[in-house]
Amino acid sequence: MNSFYNRILPNTPPAVKGLLFANVVMFILSYVFGPIFTRLFALYQPASDFFMPHQVISHLFMHAGFTHIFFNMFALWMFGRILEQVWGSKRFLIYYFITGIGAAFLHTLVNYIEFNSMHVAGQALINTPTPQLFESFVNKYIQHPSSYLTDLMYKFADNPDSSSILSQIPEIVNAVYKLNIDIPTVGASGAVYGVLLAFGVLFPNTELMLLFPPIPIKAKYMVIGYAAIELFLGISQSSSNIAHFAHLGGMLFGWLLIKYWNKNTSNFY
Repeated sequence: MNSFYNRILPNTPPAVKGLLFANVVMFILSYVFGPIFTRLFALYQPASDFFMPHQVISHLFMHAGFTHIFFNMFALWMFGRILEQVWGSKRFLIYYFITGIGAAFLHTLVNYIEFNSMHVAGQALINTPTPQLFESFVNKYIQHPSSYLTDLMYKFADNPDSSSILSQIPEIVNAVYKLNIDIPTVGASGAVYGVLLAFGVLFPNTELMLLFPPIPIKAKYMVIGYAAIELFLGISQSSSNIAHFAHLGGMLFGWLLIKYWNKNTSNFY
């Protein structure tokens, strides 16, 4: 098995190599077993009926598609192997999983705040059902409203006292809340962003070549740029399917962990 690993991934240290193969295996299994596999190993919100504690770790090995896993694993291989060579395998794995769990924590916290806001808006709509509140709720919390909901908004605007429409509003609010709280989170992106942050901190002046546009940039500026972009997108596109705050969480917890290690050199693993 070791000789097979060495042929496939030459000059790659063992921790990164193991993570790469574990992610690929989980990706294949997710296609073999389908939705049930996602239900078991993706990360759900604690309020969801599908949440299980092991998902805090297992979701780091799940991915939504080939492009998702390819870019995550490429970045892990590109930057992670250098960090592992500097830190050693044990320290690198500790860093990787702490940043991954930290990313999940921040993502879950942001979602919790958003769900609370959704709950307040939904209760306001149920208590005071007006066409304006209904339209605002649907547009804010449903990315692609169905034609049925769109027609319902028009009908409600034309007839605000319609008992048939008013009776549907609590059911719609509960369905939207249930739909949003049962959206799974998958991917190693949070941990990978933590790896990127660590590379920028340890090798700040190393020049890297961007793909788009193809220009050289120092690692520290690339890290700052990625963090700024994720913060902007996380705020401006809160309904996006991309977990921008998970990426920021990986970078934040990575920075805190490196600061801690730098102050406590006796804890070098």
